[in-house]
Amino acid sequence: MTSLPDPDYQAEFYANTPPKRLVAWVVDSILIVILSLITVFLTAFVGLIIWPLLYLVIGFVYRAATITSGSATLGMRFAGIELRDLSGRRLDSQQAILHSVGYSFSIAIPVLQVISIIMMLTNSRGQGLSDSLLGTVMLNRRV
Repeated sequence: MTSLPDPDYQAEFYANTPPKRLVAWVVDSILIVILSLITVFLTAFVGLIIWPLLYLVIGFVYRAATITSGSATLGMRFAGIELRDLSGRRLDSQQAILHSVGYSFSIAIPVLQVISIIMMLTNSRGQGLSDSLLGTVMLNRRV
């Protein structure tokens, strides 16, 4: 049993979260690319040699830090959504790190990301692969 809103009786909590997740992903990706480019400049372009790893590490740190601070990345905040755990609380630092690990793993293995997207579009709570494994859910941010 969870304390999350029921998607059948309180659908407004889940309304349009998949497209909002896409908007959040685009915003976050742009921010991570900017941070990665800054790092490349600060390393006198040596960072270009390890660009995929650099992008993955910066993305992980960005996601873990921003989710820890407000249960949402900056892109999620922009899109008006946030992550909640099974009891309906915001994610703590451990949950944020685990969620970021799951996301990073699925980005590193594209078939997992495709599975996650399909899951978001087909289940009633809009949970992706990491969400299902961790018991987290994306909700519209409470005003």
